[in-house]
Amino acid sequence: MKYVFPLPHATRIKALLTPWESAVTGLDQARMAKRAEALGYDQLRIPEHLIIPREHVEMSGAHYFHATAAQGYFAGATERIRIGTGVTLLALQHPITMAKGLSTIDWLSGGRIEVAFGVGWLEGEFEALGVPFHERGRIADEYLAAIIELWTKENASFEGKYVSFRDVVLEPKPVQKPYLPIWMGGDSDAALKRAARFATGWVPFLTTPDQYPARLDFIKSQPDFKGGTFEVGHTAAAERIGEGHVARNSENFTPTHGLQRLVDRISYLKGQGVTTFTFAVPKVADGEAYLDHAQWFIEEVKPRVG
Repeated sequence: MKYVFPLPHATRIKALLTPWESAVTGLDQARMAKRAEALGYDQLRIPEHLIIPREHVEMSGAHYFHATAAQGYFAGATERIRIGTGVTLLALQHPITMAKGLSTIDWLSGGRIEVAFGVGWLEGEFEALGVPFHERGRIADEYLAAIIELWTKENASFEGKYVSFRDVVLEPKPVQKPYLPIWMGGDSDAALKRAARFATGWVPFLTTPDQYPARLDFIKSQPDFKGGTFEVGHTAAAERIGEGHVARNSENFTPTHGLQRLVDRISYLKGQGVTTFTFAVPKVADGEAYLDHAQWFIEEVKPRVG
């Protein structure tokens, strides 16, 4: 099992935010990222929205990073920890720009970048950016194919409805070969088919852990599935929110639970196919208490799960 360190104040989702988080600055986050690296966490993951319609701010908050820009910041602040996303909104950003940004950071960081792509769910966000919401899946398919073409070909060409280019060169290429790891977020059959075709990992949101084995079988049954190791990420915070970031009750990761119950829950997830786990930011007093919790997790929980 690999472990993701959740950055405080990466969002202000009402159901997840703890009172002390809003005071955490970017410089504080860089310090926490360095501490996470020193403690032995495997990865950071950056969530993303580009713009939030006013009617969604109460529930979802408006504080989100541009994930690729934030990846560059945290890659520069660290030396070993991997920097991923959860998730980058693919259909809202031009694939040439996206390919260039991610390959640049991967090259500069010595090959430490991963990306989880999603097609998005917030229709008003698409309207603000002039992207057709109901075509976002088809756009994502083209964009993914175009990005991989740019990362892997010396002379890249692509002809599609939403993006076309011919005989172009993109450098630097990603350090990681054939290209940096791609994860796919989402729960629909279309998202899982996209994961089978393009990705080496899946980040579920509304899918419950008891459904993971069947959904993994679905991914691996697709004719485009490439085989090999396929990863699954589970985010404990996702158990506290539903569609549209509506709060829901979850008793699985309450901070007051004892050590053994937490170990048992993560061990269960491991048995369901989960390879990467992100704990939820606990309701502690402040940032220092949070870092103490993060250290406790690595020292007490990780050795008991593996």
